[in-house]
Amino acid sequence: MPPEESTGQGAITVAHLAPELTRGLYRDMRTARDLDTEAIALQRQGVFPAYVSVRGQEAAQVASATALDPARDFVFPTYREMAVALAYGVEMVGYMATHRALWHGGLYDVMGSRFGAINAVVGGPVPHAVGWAVGERLRGDQGVAMAYFGDGASSEGDVHEAMNFAGVFTAPVVFFCQNNQWALSVPNERQVAGGSIAARAEGYGMPGVLVDGNDAGAVYAATAEAVQRARTGGGPTVIEALTYRVEPHSTSDDPGRYRDEAAADRWRRRDPIDLLRTAMLQAGHADEAFFATVDAEAARRAEQIRDGVADAPEPDGSELFTHVFRETTEELTRQHRTWQEEVEL
Repeated sequence: MPPEESTGQGAITVAHLAPELTRGLYRDMRTARDLDTEAIALQRQGVFPAYVSVRGQEAAQVASATALDPARDFVFPTYREMAVALAYGVEMVGYMATHRALWHGGLYDVMGSRFGAINAVVGGPVPHAVGWAVGERLRGDQGVAMAYFGDGASSEGDVHEAMNFAGVFTAPVVFFCQNNQWALSVPNERQVAGGSIAARAEGYGMPGVLVDGNDAGAVYAATAEAVQRARTGGGPTVIEALTYRVEPHSTSDDPGRYRDEAAADRWRRRDPIDLLRTAMLQAGHADEAFFATVDAEAARRAEQIRDGVADAPEPDGSELFTHVFRETTEELTRQHRTWQEEVEL
């Protein structure tokens, strides 16, 4: 199915957004793209054991994160939200170091950045987000939880239970589904009954919004409205951002075994960064000089993060045994002692 048929849209417009906002969106999307390219290279060089690309999903990630308030809100990511982390202001060397498997969940400050540790459990961040949101409501504070998940995760029981719980308790949470149309090797039509994830929201007593995930302006507007609704007591929202996973599921995947690459090529031609750039020029939000400057800055920043990640020192091996249990067990103590004896040999 061609992307314009899938989303109902071809070109995009940003006339409804402030020029400074669109310039910030472009800057973060361009930087995320360059950093993604550097990360794939690090995996190929053996620095990262594995990596999951965000290419083609920058609009969905950056625009949704930009609609949040990092001083009040809290993000609960999966393993594919690198562009969200960047736009949200997370310290990126510490975040990307997660892919080197250096420490539990990354070297960045989870609580300080209000950005949860990378969660590789399918659907795992969603109940966590609802729990935090209910707690925020009970405290009388105005923070909003953002739960990211994919179309494959939408089939998990945890996601349905979390949405129902959020609806019953009017939790201030936004359920943001990046529907990139492939649950690893399983296409939407084989695992999403009814064809729409946003349509399920009605059953949980909340609004559901289907948005063009490659249109940064549309994603920002939909997310800002959902965040405002949650912050003012209106409860949760489901946003389904329809996009496409143009790269393999991960660096160990071969999508040629299960999908028609012609479809991926059609989506590559509808690149979210190119769409935003064209729309900004048409709206008078920027000129070619701006893009030349930002593109160069983005490349430099991506290289700096790459070098910082590659040079990050490994933590002391004894930290393997921290944060496993609140109170250590006899077996963990034995393993720690054995490790110490082997290291000291």
